[in-house]
Amino acid sequence: MSMSAPIWSGYWAVTKPRIVALIVFTAIIGMLLAIRPGEPWPWLRLAMASIGIWLGAASASAINHLLDQRIDKLMARTSERPLATGALRPGQVLGFAIVLGAASMAILLWWVNAICAVLTFASLIGYAIIYTGFLKRATPQNIVIGGLAGAAPPLLGWAAVTGMQQAHDWEYALLLVLIIYVWTPPHFWALAIFRREDYSRALVPMLPVTHGVTYTRWQILLYTVLLVVVTVLPWAAHMSGVFYLGGALVLGGVFLWYAWRLLDPPDEFFAMRTFKYSIVYLMALFAFLLVDHWLQPLFQSVPALEFVSQA
Repeated sequence: MSMSAPIWSGYWAVTKPRIVALIVFTAIIGMLLAIRPGEPWPWLRLAMASIGIWLGAASASAINHLLDQRIDKLMARTSERPLATGALRPGQVLGFAIVLGAASMAILLWWVNAICAVLTFASLIGYAIIYTGFLKRATPQNIVIGGLAGAAPPLLGWAAVTGMQQAHDWEYALLLVLIIYVWTPPHFWALAIFRREDYSRALVPMLPVTHGVTYTRWQILLYTVLLVVVTVLPWAAHMSGVFYLGGALVLGGVFLWYAWRLLDPPDEFFAMRTFKYSIVYLMALFAFLLVDHWLQPLFQSVPALEFVSQA
């Protein structure tokens, strides 16, 4: 970030807007999946929950910038961040994070419900403090152990709509969490392979640094296989139908191809292409879930389609 850039752009940058957009997207999918077809949409709650979750995620991202400012200066990918360049001071970022976090909790408690607020706060602490402050520097399994916080957004969205009053609310929401949780290692390790010199220079024990690139590639393949299996569970649990199942299998097949090809990649940039596909994969997978959810009344209104959907 240039020192001459307006200060608001620095504050915007520490919220990690692209990452937070994906978080809010999966939270909104959780909200919409929690609404049964035919039920009225709680528009105000949906809007306020989206804003509250966005603010909570942005607060966690700002704290991440604050705790990572030393290593950010050493890594090419992060060397232009506002704290690394001196465009913002630590006190400014800390105050900004506190304001965002307080606003998030106020909105969620007042306009949504307490369980959504508590889960959002737990996710904030899990990512900003437990993962960034401890796990990231403590173990090469940091992404696996700390991935739960990053996988929580669909649960937050589901909680915003239902308050988690029924047992199936937890079952269905946690299936969505499980998908993102298993998706996180192959997603992030692909980036870590490409940026392994950065992590090595910053003394961050990412898997490609501690165990080598070959081992990490095999781990990506194994987790991708597991991911394909996990993405079948919503269909097996009758949460979704064959439209979602078909989309999940096609998307998973392409992800498996990337993971298999990564074992002997055509060039050094293939790991980054795998990383970028993993983002498209997750967005498309959740879009299939959502479309399938709202197609269920159509399946039920046409006998032939109903038979297919239950097959």
